[in-house]
Amino acid sequence: MAVQKSKVTRARRGKRRSHDALKEAALSIEPTTGETHKRHHVSADGFYRGKEVLSDKS
Repeated sequence: MAVQKSKVTRARRGKRRSHDALKEAALSIEPTTGETHKRHHVSADGFYRGKEVLSDKS
């Protein structure tokens, strides 16, 4: 088991954790429907980059 040689200071610990904060999700607007959705995801209406990729089978 690894054991540290000396105490890690608050400053050094904070520098290491500086990139751990959650960022706001990137959103896109679907050009066909104008709907807002996550980047690189299909919108709720089934459109992706202006084309219908999912359709209702019922």
